[in-house]
Amino acid sequence: MKLFTTLLTVATLMAGPSLAKMLDVEKDTLTLGFIKLTDMAPLAIAKEKHFFEDEGLYVTLEPQANWKVLLDRVISGELDGAHMLAGQPLAATIGYGTKAHIVTPFAMDLNGNAITVSNAIWAAMKPNVKMGADGRPVHPIGAEALKPVVASYHADGKPFNMGMVFPVSSHNYQLRYWLAAGGLMPGYYGPADTSGQIGADVLLSVTPPPQMPSTLEAGTIYGYCVGEPWNEAAVAKGIGVPVVTSYEIWKNNPEKVFGVTAEFARKYPNTTLALTKALIRAAIWLDEDNGKNRAEAVKILSEPQYVGADASVIANSMTGTFEYEKGDKRALPDFNVFFRYDATYPFYSDAVWYLTQMRRWGQIPQGHDDAWYADEAKAVYKPSIYLQAAKMLVDEGKAKAADFPWNSDGYKPATSDFIDGVSYDGKTPNAYIDSLKIGLKDQQTVADGKVTN
Repeated sequence: MKLFTTLLTVATLMAGPSLAKMLDVEKDTLTLGFIKLTDMAPLAIAKEKHFFEDEGLYVTLEPQANWKVLLDRVISGELDGAHMLAGQPLAATIGYGTKAHIVTPFAMDLNGNAITVSNAIWAAMKPNVKMGADGRPVHPIGAEALKPVVASYHADGKPFNMGMVFPVSSHNYQLRYWLAAGGLMPGYYGPADTSGQIGADVLLSVTPPPQMPSTLEAGTIYGYCVGEPWNEAAVAKGIGVPVVTSYEIWKNNPEKVFGVTAEFARKYPNTTLALTKALIRAAIWLDEDNGKNRAEAVKILSEPQYVGADASVIANSMTGTFEYEKGDKRALPDFNVFFRYDATYPFYSDAVWYLTQMRRWGQIPQGHDDAWYADEAKAVYKPSIYLQAAKMLVDEGKAKAADFPWNSDGYKPATSDFIDGVSYDGKTPNAYIDSLKIGLKDQQTVADGKVTN
């Protein structure tokens, strides 16, 4: 019996770290939600490469009709967790829209969005765009090039409509940022008017991501901000031109997160850790060795149960390039980042930026001191869970210690890597809000369709 026990112990150790270090998960069968976008890739890879199974998890991935349905199903418990807009856990926790405490132990990616306009709008913009010696447009293209086009629509008595995917999405805030940086007013939200169109030069409305190209083609909107592959799909169909990427609006901007309810994280701490471990491994796989796995990732994402778009369209942005106009394909290696640059660490400063934009446009109706922003960020973003999962992976030989920001206080250094050059420091959100030319300041509020002090 002693010999048998010894042999069993040796066999267990030889079986590898995933068996020897597997967490005792409280819930092993899970359903996770996602929207059909390429940045859901960590979920697909964690499943297809069996990283979930390595952690003792049996996961079903289920596409959702839109972001509201996805959030509601996480809150109700129909979904155990989901690929989420970074603004969703924050908005829910502060009570904008549906009230619920959502937390994120894992940030899913950086960059990945673009702003696309119809062919007709691009033709009208083009005379206002600087051209390079090669005859191609010089990027980034600011909204200054769009401003006279909008003015001509107004002169003809026509509204100028654009689409974004959800009121608390990065797409909404990036589109607003780009418009405002170019001198166009994207509109305010008010307590009695949640359209986001109060005082707007450009009217923004919600369109689900997969419907963006068809809505553009129908002429209902003249442009949109969305994640991939729905910008490149417009290029492939010959109906639109991406004029600026989110990377050009804010270099290495935070994008999606993985969200669970605070109750789920409390009730199933080992399961939450196991999920985080599997997702970190997937992100590493997506970015390792200069993207050697991206072609395989494209093939996986093109399958109908995931994104379901043509592989060549997905590859346009996922393999280190981006095509603006047909034939104008340029190297853009950081368009999709899943692990590099600490992409998966849930930084408080990323959360604070989203809160500043909610305040800037009136979704947060009243001003708050800097401490409030820090407290709300810490209520939602959970780097302690992330680092615990990362340490386990390092101990198991599945990750490198040098790849994680162990000593971070949760705040990135101040940066001015924005299209307008404005500096952002997550530790001084009110000073940042006040530095932006267009948007609410100090204690300003929106009432009766106008800004009041």
